[in-house]
Amino acid sequence: MNLTQNYSTYTEENHNVWAILFQRQIENLPDKAIPEFFEGLRLVNFQPDRIPNFAEVNQRLKPLTGFEVVAAPGIVDDALFFKLIANKQFPATVWVRRMDQLDYLEEPDMFHDVFGHVPLLTIPVYCEFLAKLSALALQHIDRPDIIDRLTRIYWYTIEFGLFRKPGEKAHIYGAGILSSVGESKLSVSEQSIKYDFDVQQILDTAYIKETYQSQYFCIESFEQLLESLPQIEQALHKLREEPVEVA
Repeated sequence: MNLTQNYSTYTEENHNVWAILFQRQIENLPDKAIPEFFEGLRLVNFQPDRIPNFAEVNQRLKPLTGFEVVAAPGIVDDALFFKLIANKQFPATVWVRRMDQLDYLEEPDMFHDVFGHVPLLTIPVYCEFLAKLSALALQHIDRPDIIDRLTRIYWYTIEFGLFRKPGEKAHIYGAGILSSVGESKLSVSEQSIKYDFDVQQILDTAYIKETYQSQYFCIESFEQLLESLPQIEQALHKLREEPVEVA
């Protein structure tokens, strides 16, 4: 698989779609997203009027955390996905939604992968958690049932996680929320169900792909994610010791 981005293939419509989505979220997120997200946008130097060039982004990103963005043609399988991230290569799709798809997509496009994920890749402790979680996944890649459980951790943190310190309102750090104008409003509102971060509860909670999440989990710090890894590892090894059900 070619992991490089062919930047010259983007059309004027592609850049216009990026510009519309970028401006919409820049106006929408200031009172909803964590401050580190906006600092990350500044550090990787995303521009409002053009799609990011991965080579330029990586020149800024890699010295900060060792991570780099690599191109993916679309959704990659679990083994490759976790292998890349464990090696500090974040796979981002290179296709861009059409103008008539601004508000809904069945699968993530570049705006989700790049705008939502990359700014957080400037945070060392976040990246350490992400890489170690992926390395842990590779230990169980032969067990789809265990990978399904671990994916729930990824889903409710990296994709749809909220940040809430005691006594304060929730803020967004999950990429799936940061890139969605609708879910960014719902997730931090009083209408959404928010739980404190709990490894076992997350492992036992299925997630939704087809619509907005019905519930969210809130961390108090990125260190909390990193410190949860031993508990996650223990839970996965316990699952491995259980007999596999045969259909």
